[in-house]
Amino acid sequence: MIVIQHEPGEGPGTLTPFLRGARLVRPFAGDVVPREPDALVVLGGGMGVAEQDRLPHLADEIQLLRRCLEKDRPVLGICLGSQLLAAAAGAEVAKAEGKEIGFYRVRLTPQARDDELFSAAPTNFVAFHWHGDAFTLPNGAVPLASSTLTPLQAFRCGSRAWGVQFHLEVDEEVLGSMLSGEAELLEAGVDPARLRAEAERELPRLREIARAVFARWAGLL
Repeated sequence: MIVIQHEPGEGPGTLTPFLRGARLVRPFAGDVVPREPDALVVLGGGMGVAEQDRLPHLADEIQLLRRCLEKDRPVLGICLGSQLLAAAAGAEVAKAEGKEIGFYRVRLTPQARDDELFSAAPTNFVAFHWHGDAFTLPNGAVPLASSTLTPLQAFRCGSRAWGVQFHLEVDEEVLGSMLSGEAELLEAGVDPARLRAEAERELPRLREIARAVFARWAGLL
C-alpha cells in the first residue's frame, strides 16, 4: 500500500492504525510517485489540481489514480486526494465560491446507506473541513455526502475507490499543524481560537466515525 502525503505536518491521523505495512511517499521531500501500488491513499494539501505545471507530481498522482481505477485497486482520496481522484475520473475540479474551513455538518445521501464504507456512519455528523476547491460528480460515480456549502462532499467510483472532501482523518496532531497557518485562517474570516475550542468537543465524536469507516476500507485490502 502507498500513502501519499503532501504537507509535512498533515499525515494520516486517525487512519494510521489501518495502514500497517504502508509505504509513505512525500513528494514535498523529493519522493517519486510510484507507478503500481496494490492500494492507494492520497491525503490533503494546500495545493490544487490546477497547479500541475508548478507541481508536476500532481499530474503523476492523477495518472496513478487513473491506473488504480482501471485495475480496480482500493483507493481512498481525502480532500486534495478526493479532488485528484475526481480529476482522474474525468470530473471538473475548480475554485469554489468560497473556502469551507471549520467544523460543519455533513449529510449522507440515500445511496450512502448501501455504501460499503459509509453505511457504518450516522446519517449526518459534524466533520472538519478545509478546502477552497470543489468538483463535479465523475461520470458513473455515486454521490455519498454533502454539506450546506459544498453539494458534493464524498463519492465512490466503481466498487473500491472513494473520494472524501472533508477531513475524516483529522486528529489533534494533524489539526494542530493545519491551524499553525493562522494568517490564512484570519484572511478567510475564521477565528483559530474558536476552532480549537470546537475541536475539543468534535474530535472525539469524529474519531469514532472515522474508525468505523476506515476499518471497512482496510477490510478491502
